[in-house]
Amino acid sequence: MTSSHCFGRLAGIALAVFLFAGFAAATGMALVPEAAAQQAGQVPGNTLGTSSDSDFWRQVRQGQQGQVSIPDARAGVMIQSEGDNWRAFRNGPLSLYGAWALLGILILLSLFFILRGRIKVEHGLSGKLIERFNSVERFAHWLTATSFVVLALTGLNVLYGRYALLPVIGPDAFSAITIAGKYLHNYIAFAFMVGVVMMFVLWVKHNIPNRLDLVWLAKAGGLFTKGVHPSSKKFNAGQKVIFWSVILGGVSISASGIALLFPFELHMFGKTFAVLNMFGANLPADLTVMQEMQLSQLWHSIVGLALIVIIIAHIYIGSIGMEGAFDAMGSGMVDENWAKEHHDLWVEEVQARQASAGSD
Repeated sequence: MTSSHCFGRLAGIALAVFLFAGFAAATGMALVPEAAAQQAGQVPGNTLGTSSDSDFWRQVRQGQQGQVSIPDARAGVMIQSEGDNWRAFRNGPLSLYGAWALLGILILLSLFFILRGRIKVEHGLSGKLIERFNSVERFAHWLTATSFVVLALTGLNVLYGRYALLPVIGPDAFSAITIAGKYLHNYIAFAFMVGVVMMFVLWVKHNIPNRLDLVWLAKAGGLFTKGVHPSSKKFNAGQKVIFWSVILGGVSISASGIALLFPFELHMFGKTFAVLNMFGANLPADLTVMQEMQLSQLWHSIVGLALIVIIIAHIYIGSIGMEGAFDAMGSGMVDENWAKEHHDLWVEEVQARQASAGSD
């Protein structure tokens, strides 16, 4: 047998072996999908592996709690749907309507100043002074006011800084300012809380609503009409609105702030929702600790924006909006004619006490 003939036989055998092996492999691969389909999920650990089972992914998307070997049980939730809702609301309606509210109050006050001008003391300054607030009252006011301004600016930076400030000063400066603002916000908050408590103790007795407030509100306090000065005692209806806004809003924003300062420790919203559900509300009372944090942050921002709008109006009327108003919290002494125009009944009470003390 020639060498070429032997080589041909060997090549034929090799080709036959190759074809048989290929056929066997193809046959085996064809059988694998059926076997895999029958045994899906039966991998070490009884997991689904790479299967995209619809029920499995539905549970993941709905935030089902799984099991993890690490101490943090919250890591067992792969997708926290409420977090996406939080992000969408914070970056959407909250930021948008908050910006419109801030811009709106500035526009309204500007228009009011253009049309009404500064509210003057109609009979002129008498030169005779009367004590409006003592040193303790002024300390409480300025403690609350200055701390609130710091909190407002640092809080607004967190909400709007990346849009308004970052493009102007750059990432390095913005990062430094934001980090410093975070620490200021966290610690100055306690000064604000002390100020709110002091104001409540000092002035709550003067801020109980009465019938005079209805008359004052009906006449809009004479703010829009020259020569109109509704009677009032130490605080008029407008000032009472400011007072209760600061007290109630201050307590609310302080509570949510404490929840943010000490994360996962307080569960206020679930308990609040449970109480509201007793009166017919249909609110989710079984909240996770992460949901509690998200709601605390949103509520903190909402109340903060509302207070900023109110305080901007208060700052306006207490400074450039009304002649003589700043002196009340500046030196504590106000002109007697100013006091008679805006707080006539209070002036009568002060003069009566002075007369009584003089007679003694």
